[in-house]
Amino acid sequence: MLLVFMCATTLPRAVAFVSPVLPRSRPSLRRFAEEETPYELVLLRHGESTWNDEGLFTGWYDCPLSAAGEAEAIESGKLLKEQGYIFDLAFTSYLKRAISTLWYCLTELDQQYVPTVKSWRLNERHYGALQGLDKKSTVAQHGTEQVNIWRRSYDIPPPPVDEDSEHYPGNDMRYRNVPEDLLPKCESLKLTEDRVLDDWENLIKPEIAKGKRVLIAAHGNSLRALAKILDDIPPDVIAKLNLPTGVPLVYELDRTTFKPIKHPDAIAPLSGRYLGDLEDVKARIGAVVAQTGPPVAA
Repeated sequence: MLLVFMCATTLPRAVAFVSPVLPRSRPSLRRFAEEETPYELVLLRHGESTWNDEGLFTGWYDCPLSAAGEAEAIESGKLLKEQGYIFDLAFTSYLKRAISTLWYCLTELDQQYVPTVKSWRLNERHYGALQGLDKKSTVAQHGTEQVNIWRRSYDIPPPPVDEDSEHYPGNDMRYRNVPEDLLPKCESLKLTEDRVLDDWENLIKPEIAKGKRVLIAAHGNSLRALAKILDDIPPDVIAKLNLPTGVPLVYELDRTTFKPIKHPDAIAPLSGRYLGDLEDVKARIGAVVAQTGPPVAA
């Protein structure tokens, strides 16, 4: 008699906020991932949020998408689907407006199965004591130049938030496992870039180097920081850069150097190209500028 013994494997319990084991790379289903072609990376700023619509400084406040933002997220998926994009891995922040944008996009692509990594380092820039304030009222009180220095300069943060405020991340359960010394009370773009760079070098870039097709759904400033890293944009130029909501931005990266390959339709100072109608993209960029007036140099 042949006896067969089957032993159940004991699985380890899930641990909160531990980076997941990412799936192994598999052969590409699209030509661009072949050995002789560049890597491609798609960046997607979340759709319009309710606080964007109301003209409030948002930062790390976790507001949802507006109805228009949901439509933008769905449209981003349609644009990607029309051009045959298939993804192996997605990254997003801890904030629902980015998470929802990613979900709407992947749903439209019929790729809800794509593994997703959430990282607080991809959060929007923390706007400190400005969070929750009306942008235009703040301009009226402090002047356009001062507000745009807080909002768009490279290395000057806004006033810090108090630790007893609802806007201090230490009072938010989702950040309970983040070391307290890493939790911001306010951030400049430079400080945002520092944390985004950590994820880029240690989490995202290694996966792209394995041949994975990556989509990042995040925020205006965390994606500006990543664009600065990719394109090596000077601080005085990055201060003037605005990214539209809900429009995929596609980068081609050299397989050896990881440097961007400039697309003929790129809008300076970026090397990547926006999908969709460029006139519509420029109009959306203009809508971002109009929230407080034209940005000033750092």
